[in-house]
Amino acid sequence: MNANEMSTAVRRRLDFAISIGRDAGQHTLKYFQQADLAVERKSDNSPVTVADREAELLMRRRITMAFPDDAVLGEEFGETPGSTGFRWILDPIDGTKSFIGGVPLYSTLIGVEFEGSSVLGLIGVPALDEMVFASLGHGAYYCRGDATPRPTRVSSRDRLAEGIFVTSQVDSFDARGACEAFLRLQRAAYITRTWGDAYGYLLVATGRAEVMVDPIMNLWDAAAILPILVEAGGTFTDWQGRATTAGGEGVATNGRVLEEVLQITRDFPKPC
Repeated sequence: MNANEMSTAVRRRLDFAISIGRDAGQHTLKYFQQADLAVERKSDNSPVTVADREAELLMRRRITMAFPDDAVLGEEFGETPGSTGFRWILDPIDGTKSFIGGVPLYSTLIGVEFEGSSVLGLIGVPALDEMVFASLGHGAYYCRGDATPRPTRVSSRDRLAEGIFVTSQVDSFDARGACEAFLRLQRAAYITRTWGDAYGYLLVATGRAEVMVDPIMNLWDAAAILPILVEAGGTFTDWQGRATTAGGEGVATNGRVLEEVLQITRDFPKPC
């Protein structure tokens, strides 16, 4: 596949991701804030609902129709192999606990890899009607509602003392033996909030926060994030500063505060 063919193939998939991401997000709203929503527990004790499963199935069916030879990996239904080199990575509801609690800061995530490298990502926040998406080399874009997507950039603040640090859940730092990392980041930042899960990464990509840190991540949590942050002018790395979606952890920054953040997170290597 030459460069022009690759660009066309990625663009087709990005346009399609925007369509199915919006539709899957809208589907979750049918169950959002329902008092009688049933919650089940998966084998790892994390919660799941009918909304998670139906939204992923919706995306899988559409992908199979449009790109039948692409691989698909989803949080709820595992992996379907493919032969094109492209792999879709789906998280139908990132922030299921928020969703269950009626909090609108949950997201639908879509990432696409080509031969193991991230090439595009999308974060949709259906309850707020916000979306950010990107493909490598073609910029990151933000839209709300039916507005025309506009280019988005990270903030220009160059000190964490002037910036916002966000994370998903404070006790996740304890789960990897890194409570001190959270305390040091909190002390260094101007303000700390737990506007977490993928919404925190959207905040960094749109210049509303300077750093988002997750001590524990799955691939479907991270796959969409790297291309969005890179194309918005920021960074997405593991705690040691490696640009990867497979590190099992995440640090997103506006780039300007990256080294300041890594001076903290590097002191807490991932437990073996």
